Amino acid sequence: MAATAVRYLRSVGAPAATEPFEPPPATAGRYPHPRPDLRAVGDDERLPVEPGEFRRVLGHFATGVTVVTAYDDHGPAGFACQSFASLSLDPPLIAFMVARTSTTWPRIARAGAFCVNVLGAEQGELCRGFAVSGADKFTGVMYDRAPVTGAPRLDSAPAWIDCTIQNVHTGGDHLIVVGRVAALGAVDEGAPLLFHRGKFGRLAD
Repeated sequence: MAATAVRYLRSVGAPAATEPFEPPPATAGRYPHPRPDLRAVGDDERLPVEPGEFRRVLGHFATGVTVVTAYDDHGPAGFACQSFASLSLDPPLIAFMVARTSTTWPRIARAGAFCVNVLGAEQGELCRGFAVSGADKFTGVMYDRAPVTGAPRLDSAPAWIDCTIQNVHTGGDHLIVVGRVAALGAVDEGAPLLFHRGKFGRLAD
């Protein structure tokens, strides 16, 4: 898996985890984005679980919601992400999952760093804006720059985690991105934005 991750990062011009990070040179046009073969079973092999049923059942697991952002030579980039988790305390590591068909991920990979913005209960519309593909997601969005990597840190997000890319692993039709935490911060008030069975929600008082 490590070799696969290194090959992927190199294919989009990002540094591998074992190499020192250097900002990529400015390039014109879109980043290369190979479309991988996402199937992990043979064409003649029946899927063990129907995709719709898989989504329905897994939707019962409530999660928080984040926006993962980065800053590259073309400006800010970001996408909404609910597949996020704390991974390790020593060293401090987090992880998130992103679809291998994502058009934002190659920009984050090239940047070599990102900021996870944990959203609050009143930020459902902000999340929807970052869930749209191909739009200018930062129109009207206020942000500053995270202190270590310079990735966008969204205003009013209750918590943020500034990271460099540590490793990338393949996981079926998704990639598992491990980030090493460089800085982080949070406020001590406000409820989280939750996602459950296809809808946003919040903790009951």
